[in-house]
Amino acid sequence: MEKKPIRWFTFIILVIGGGTVFKLSGLKDAFYVPMQDFMGLSNTQIGLALSVYGIVQTIGNFASIYIADRFSKRILIPLSLICIGLIGFYISTFPSFYGILIAWGLLALFGEVIYWPVLLKAIRLLGDSTQQGRLFGFLEAGRGVVDTIVAFSALGIFLLLGSGAGGLKAAILFYSICVIVAGVLAYFFLEDDKINTINEQGIEISKNQAAWNGVIRAIKTPEIWVVSLTIFTIYSIYCGLTSFIPFLKDIYGMPAALVGAYGIINQYTLKLVGGPIGGYLADKKFQSSTRYLRFALILAAFAILIFIFMPHEKLNIYFGMCLTLGFGAIVFTMRATFFAPVDEIEIPREISGAAMSIACIFGYSPQLFCFALYGFIIDYFHQSLTGYRIVFALMGFFAICGVIVTTILLKMIAKKKNN
Repeated sequence: MEKKPIRWFTFIILVIGGGTVFKLSGLKDAFYVPMQDFMGLSNTQIGLALSVYGIVQTIGNFASIYIADRFSKRILIPLSLICIGLIGFYISTFPSFYGILIAWGLLALFGEVIYWPVLLKAIRLLGDSTQQGRLFGFLEAGRGVVDTIVAFSALGIFLLLGSGAGGLKAAILFYSICVIVAGVLAYFFLEDDKINTINEQGIEISKNQAAWNGVIRAIKTPEIWVVSLTIFTIYSIYCGLTSFIPFLKDIYGMPAALVGAYGIINQYTLKLVGGPIGGYLADKKFQSSTRYLRFALILAAFAILIFIFMPHEKLNIYFGMCLTLGFGAIVFTMRATFFAPVDEIEIPREISGAAMSIACIFGYSPQLFCFALYGFIIDYFHQSLTGYRIVFALMGFFAICGVIVTTILLKMIAKKKNN
């Protein structure tokens, strides 16, 4: 079988969009305090806006199972990016709290429901089954580069304009313009998808019927659900990485000056490094994304088990930082490649959007409860080492579940190949 060449220019256009699309919905990441000071939002109100975002995302992803394959990416990707930019213009007017709730709901609709599954579908279609690990790995790394450049540029604008209300408005407008530019580029440089309107019996059908047939085929494919469970277990572990920051502060006494630096390394640097490494290992060393994910989950389970029983009260803060960042690096190599098995299970390319949407719905669902669960355990045990050890044990439990799920998936893949 001739190897399919990767269209890198198209890939770069997709990465630019992927690195800018969530900057407005993640405004709190860089501007949490300014949002409170100049937009008049309390901690509870910011939390409620994010809750609305999560609700719209979860419910809306069921609709994206149909939408992602019904319409061309050349329509959906530019439309969603430009609409997000226009919502950003509205947010820059500092609307009322109810306006903020509506804005964040719309950001979830266009970003998570319409854009994200279509982006994943487009990335999958750029290469063959031997290139999926690298494609998704470099997507994660490329998004990290764009994300970092855009975030620090917005922060620079905010500081340059005096760190006041005008600076925050300018930063929001900057985010908005960036995502609109990404949408315009996507419109002019992405190709139209060819929607297959001939069914399995060779009969001509409408595009609507073709999309619904794809939804039914995807839902009836057991391998898609097992891939979704794989993503579920890995994302549950990923949610636990957030607890490393209070852990280092409470148990190791990490000074406030190091918190910011650690956070940047934990979110940006690991993404930049983990993506390409995970993709390379999946494609070149293991020749299978699923086999690599199982190996990494086994490694993560052993690593977190050893980490639980270490004498953390006696260890050096920098050693503790290295340990947690090392574990985080393992998780980021998995997070970068956990959509790659969709190609390995030989899902027909015309239902890629439906498959990715199902994977998003159930794969990302731990965000609905894991952050709250881990936070509750830490608070219940008064930020003691016991509470953190229970959180880490849960992460280890999810890693073991992931090993079992990927083992089942590998057997399904082998059976499919034999047939």
